[in-house]
Amino acid sequence: MDSDENKNASVFAAEGTARTHRELIEDSWRRCKEYGLTHNSVPQYGALRRGDVSALLEEHQLLVNTTQKEVLPYYDHILSNSNCLIVLADRRGHVLNTWGEQRFTPLECAHGLVVGNRWTEVGAGTNAIGTAIATGAAVQVGRDEHFLRANRFMVGSAAPIFNTQKEMVGVLDISSDAYLPQDHTLGMVKLMTLSVENRLIHNAFQREHLLITFNTNIAALESPWSGLVVIDEEGRIISANRRAEVMLAHDLALANIEDIFNCKLRELRHHPEGMPMEVSALGKYRMHLMIKRPPQAAIIAPDYRKKEKPAPVIVEEELPDDVIPFHELEHGDERVARMAKQANRIMEKDIPILIHGETGSGKEIFVRSLHYHSSRKAFPLVAVNCAAIPAELVESELFGYEKGAFTGASNKGSIGLIRKAHRGTLFLDEIGEMPLKVQARLLRVLQERCVTPLGSTETFPVDIKLISATNRVLKEEVKRGAFREDLYYRISGLNLELPPLRERADKARLIEYVHGRLTRSAGETYHPLSADVLAMLADHPWPGNVRQLISILSVALAMADGYPIEDWHIPDDFYDDLNGLGLAEPDGDSLNEDVDGFGDGPAIRNPKEELEAKIVRLYREYGGNVSQTAKAAGVSRNTVYKYIR
Repeated sequence: MDSDENKNASVFAAEGTARTHRELIEDSWRRCKEYGLTHNSVPQYGALRRGDVSALLEEHQLLVNTTQKEVLPYYDHILSNSNCLIVLADRRGHVLNTWGEQRFTPLECAHGLVVGNRWTEVGAGTNAIGTAIATGAAVQVGRDEHFLRANRFMVGSAAPIFNTQKEMVGVLDISSDAYLPQDHTLGMVKLMTLSVENRLIHNAFQREHLLITFNTNIAALESPWSGLVVIDEEGRIISANRRAEVMLAHDLALANIEDIFNCKLRELRHHPEGMPMEVSALGKYRMHLMIKRPPQAAIIAPDYRKKEKPAPVIVEEELPDDVIPFHELEHGDERVARMAKQANRIMEKDIPILIHGETGSGKEIFVRSLHYHSSRKAFPLVAVNCAAIPAELVESELFGYEKGAFTGASNKGSIGLIRKAHRGTLFLDEIGEMPLKVQARLLRVLQERCVTPLGSTETFPVDIKLISATNRVLKEEVKRGAFREDLYYRISGLNLELPPLRERADKARLIEYVHGRLTRSAGETYHPLSADVLAMLADHPWPGNVRQLISILSVALAMADGYPIEDWHIPDDFYDDLNGLGLAEPDGDSLNEDVDGFGDGPAIRNPKEELEAKIVRLYREYGGNVSQTAKAAGVSRNTVYKYIR
């Protein structure tokens, strides 16, 4: 390095700077030298003529309109910060548009951020836009990391934008002159580029094709961080966003959706729009998905059936519709009853509660009921899914931030989720996913009962009832260094274990209760579950717990369309779960018997035994596929299930 590089060596070796980032900047500086640039070179932006600018904007009209009209309105708090500028450039580095103020730029440099000017490494040295184009990756370039001294008045954070063909079509950049923490800005610009890419996919395909959004966390389904795929009439994936392939680590191009998720194409087409559905992806990932159908004209047919009396469900009038009355949390399970009684007593004391339970077992349902039956019900219940917030934004979301604390911060600041829960209840779900850095700050808040927002020296007292939940074994997480031991003992005052649905002693009654509530909320005619259907539901292993039960019954109610639920109204994935139960291998004696009655073993003598033997034989022939067995035997799937059990 020359003298200027030595001056900036501390930038590359700064504590907390990732090695990959340092190498990225060093490689960029190396390229700049190869281009013949020096630190004192004057930036060359290659300004276009007016006619060429018009042609440039016409070429990229879709990208500009999508960014300006469909994405930026959701990030208006960035535009309200006068110290930053949002820049959209094409894949060659030409500026397409800017939003915000240019007051932070020196007069002699202001012309560089003008529509038509080109920000590449060849002409402008190391810079966020040019280096993002050169590397195809999101990058942040600090003041002294710019190769040219002329550009060291600003910090830039940029990320590339890819189209539906995975081709780079542009770069989105946030530039500022602020001496402020920039991690949040880089996270924000990544989020914005994902939003742009998702909108490009929506605009290209939503009129004619089925769109599927999926995520490992149900609370993050509508986030830009979710995977997005588009399927055609045959179920082939014809487009997907980058997050989809990253999350699944699989090539999705023209793959069949049934090979990706364990559900039938027919089921996806008929699943209620906007309702989450739990599936297994590639046989190893548990995912939640939602579907969006192409728009079509509504067909309204007359319905002269008289509406019968709705489901007899007792709901306390003072409770919100989405809160279960406390006495209806259990229906005969002693463990749940004891858990509810303990939690109710501790709720009024200054003791934190930690709930363990499998995903979908109803932890948030339990907490909501607990809050609204406590003395804190007049104040907020703030539920935070620690796994659903991007790591770069967790701190600002939880603890709040002062006006201008970082580039992109709202000019009004934010009080944060913890202060929003003041005098109420703070529910930290999936707390085992919380980054270690945030864990340290949370511990300090719980110890001092005060919150200090980012960028502020002022502290604010908070009075909260803390309830945490996890599906992990936190003691094991502590042993492997993924969770702070001191925080664990701070949040685990009363430890509760919410049993999975398959282990609940009141499973059948709970199923009837859920069916009644869903029927009532849907405004459908109430019909009690038949004995056969209830027995089938009660015998199910329910790997997705209460969340899966709600999903299955919601689909069944929609399929029944006001009539009693029958076995064929229940989606196929319900029966697919039963295949895991399997059949016991026949013993030596049974191998000598001929199920058709023509072998050397004893002949089957009555029709019931003949039917049973036929179903068992077909079930084995079709590899445990209940639907094919039922079709071949000419019986319902419920009958097949009864005999194979």
